Amino acid sequence: MESPRQIEIWFFIGALLFVYGVLITGAGIYHLVNPPPEQIALRELHSDLWWGVLLLVLGSVYSTRFWPWRRRVPPES
Repeated sequence: MESPRQIEIWFFIGALLFVYGVLITGAGIYHLVNPPPEQIALRELHSDLWWGVLLLVLGSVYSTRFWPWRRRVPPES
């Protein structure tokens, strides 16, 4: 009898990173188009945009690597 397949925690971590990346990238694009009126230190680096893109990439990698509905080949013993 086979045990039910469990979903790895890394898939959920990847999905969470992806969602955070979408939100932070959206805020970064908004601040790129509509800069805030007050002067923020190092604003020209657009750190929110870069961090958002980094989270999107990491979330995509983790989510696709640990995708639970992908057929995996069992290891040979």
